[in-house]
Amino acid sequence: MKNCEKYRNIFIERFSLEEDFDVKKIKRYDVTDWDSVGHMMLITALEDSFDMMFEMEDILAFDTYENGIEILKKYGIEM
Repeated sequence: MKNCEKYRNIFIERFSLEEDFDVKKIKRYDVTDWDSVGHMMLITALEDSFDMMFEMEDILAFDTYENGIEILKKYGIEM
């Protein structure tokens, strides 16, 4: 599975979205389940899936699907 598919699937699973949902437009405050607990669950799922650890500044900055891709690239994750 490609990293972009893995990343998308994490969003679909974490936020119980339909498979055909356009995740590219997701913003933190547009998704009810993306509250503080949901955010940390998302971060943990990403760290586990990509075998890496986010720095605190990146955890705080991670607020959209697209922004998350850029943050993952910063850690050498090819998307």
